Amino acid sequence: MSATLQTLFGQHAVRSALRYDPTRVVEAWVDARRRDPRGRRLREQLEAAGCPVHDADRRTLDRLSGGGAHQGVVIRYRGDEPRGDQALLEHLDVLEGPPLLLVLDQVQDPHNLGACLRTADAAGVDAVIAPRDRAAGLTPVVHKVAAGAASRVPFYQVTNLARSLRALRARGIWLVGAADSADADLYTSDLTGPIALVLGAEERGLRRLTREACDTVIRIPMAGGVESLNVSVATGVVLFEAVRQRRC
Repeated sequence: MSATLQTLFGQHAVRSALRYDPTRVVEAWVDARRRDPRGRRLREQLEAAGCPVHDADRRTLDRLSGGGAHQGVVIRYRGDEPRGDQALLEHLDVLEGPPLLLVLDQVQDPHNLGACLRTADAAGVDAVIAPRDRAAGLTPVVHKVAAGAASRVPFYQVTNLARSLRALRARGIWLVGAADSADADLYTSDLTGPIALVLGAEERGLRRLTREACDTVIRIPMAGGVESLNVSVATGVVLFEAVRQRRC
């Protein structure tokens, strides 16, 4: 798989990159004024990884991070190119046991994607699948919010989501969509076996073709006055109900 240089920033994102594979860290810039123990330890880790470490002022760090919350550190990271349709099928071929997949339909907010990846990592998801168009990719913000999960969870960006969902069904994977208007209840639905949980974008939910591709659509029961949950919160609720059922 080919690689591409990415800019990552923030304490959690950088520490996670160092834990995942320090050889991928190419170059680093740190706040020259930072002398606290945490900052010193991070500098030592970066130097131990063998990458050049440059002292930088806040203006330089702001520029390198695009104005993001860099917390005094920015790195150049050799990440993988986005994986697509064929790589997804090859990944499914080598999985052991019934797969648990997460499909995100046009989630555009990188903070939400990062949070979804972090939850997927915690739940042991085998792969996260998203469309290539009109959806967030693995941006520096996603890496920062995901706190390392963006490097650990296989993430696939497919050309045609509806077609990819049909390919999953052809492999015996049950497609379970989530929508506020569904009749079936999350807690009375069977989420064991090979499944792909399909969640929609912020505010708009599942697109028509995506919903039609699902074998069933479920809803999260809501007790209060709130009509819907943020997609990253809904992802956590649905995923961990699936995890609970699969462990019973």
